[in-house]
Amino acid sequence: MESKVKFEIEFPIHASPNMLYQYISSASGLCEWFADDVNSRGKTFSFIWDGFEELADLISSKSDSFVKFRWMDGSDDQDKCFFEIRIVVDEITKDVSLMVSDFAYEDEIEESKMLWESQIADLKKLVGSS
Repeated sequence: MESKVKFEIEFPIHASPNMLYQYISSASGLCEWFADDVNSRGKTFSFIWDGFEELADLISSKSDSFVKFRWMDGSDDQDKCFFEIRIVVDEITKDVSLMVSDFAYEDEIEESKMLWESQIADLKKLVGSS
């Protein structure tokens, strides 16, 4: 059985880490750019796209720094069913980037990257960073 492989993409973004964290860590923030609708009960988040719901647990987070979600899709490959969005600040230039880590099957990586690019473009519009 083919297993998923990890990929990472970095997106420069002109916004404060504090503001970005609100958009990546809360249901109300995530539903503005990541999914059509997002609900949360405790650490469990429900992401809805085109009427289809996927559940994920917020397994780790640090204020103004990162969030890490694990998909609850029932697969055996639980370690490779997460995505992480990390806020990276360059120590010298103070430039801010979002580093996205995700998993996809080898033949779906480009498609997954394009999806992230589209979603992050929506986030950039929201925070006024084109």
